[in-house]
Formats: sequence, structure tokens, C-alpha cells
Amino acid sequence: MIRDANSLPANCFGEIMTIHLASESGTRSLAARLAALVRPGDVLCLFGDLGAGKTSFARAFIRALTAADQEVPSPTFTLVQIYETGDSADSLTIWHADLYRLSSPDEAAELGIEEAFAEAVVLIEWPERALEILPAKRLELHLEFCDKISERSIALLGDAHWRDRLGDLLATGAS
Repeated sequence: MIRDANSLPANCFGEIMTIHLASESGTRSLAARLAALVRPGDVLCLFGDLGAGKTSFARAFIRALTAADQEVPSPTFTLVQIYETGDSADSLTIWHADLYRLSSPDEAAELGIEEAFAEAVVLIEWPERALEILPAKRLELHLEFCDKISERSIALLGDAHWRDRLGDLLATGAS
């Protein structure tokens, strides 16, 4: 059962909101809006079936922080792609990981992902492959297919920390 984060104590995890997106451009828009809120140490976990839009979301998120024409290949075979947002003191390091091919959380740890949790923004596709090592303060995005092929539903789950940070998104309905 998913609990509503508005009624959770600060250290509990629950649903913050569910957003219906009519097209891939809606997914890109949501990714860009979330990208504007991140800071080092943030972990975003992308759950969903094959083709649900995890990589499309990740590409839009990374491009919003780097450059619109940034090449963002799927890390399915490389497991991790690392990006830098610039050379300034406030630049971010972004880790984009795809854990689909891993068979245990130990393999994710061998990639150095736990160190990245502390100092980078980390996007993880197929995070269920390493649940045991994920930080408690993470934002989960559960992407699901809808009736129309281009539509998606995205449930955002997190703790009160994330609910507070997503306040503007909640107020506008993430349109």
C-alpha cells in the first residue's frame, strides 16, 4: 500500500503525487522541472516496464542540466554514464545508471554508486536490482502505461523532505 506523504512523519516514505502525462513532451517537461530542483546527493529512481519512458525521462533530465543537444546514450551496456554540468564551482556531476543487467546489489556497489550517492545527482533505471543499497532519502518515479500509447502516469514517492522540495510542482499540478 502506498501512503500519502502529506500525512507521513518526516522519516517515512509515501506517495507525494501522481501525474498524468499526455505525451512524451509532457515527460520531457516534467524531467526539466525536476532537474531544476536537484542538488548534489539527490537520488532519483526510475521504475517502470520496458518502454515505459525511463530512458526518455533521463535524457530530458540530463539535457535540461547540460545542453539541449547533449548526447545521452542508454547506459544499458556501459551500466553508468557520467555527465558534468559545467566548469564552475556550482557545477553538478550526474550519474545515469541502468542496473537491468545486474544480478545483485553488490554489483551496483562495485560500480562506485554508493560514493556517487553522496556527491552527485544519481538517476537510476531499474533500481529494484539494488534496493538494499539505495539511500532512504530518494525520490522514486514509477512510470506506467495508460490507455493511449503516448500517455504515461508517473507516481512520485518520497519522504517529507522530497514533499517539501516538490512544493511548487505540487501547487501547479506539474502541467
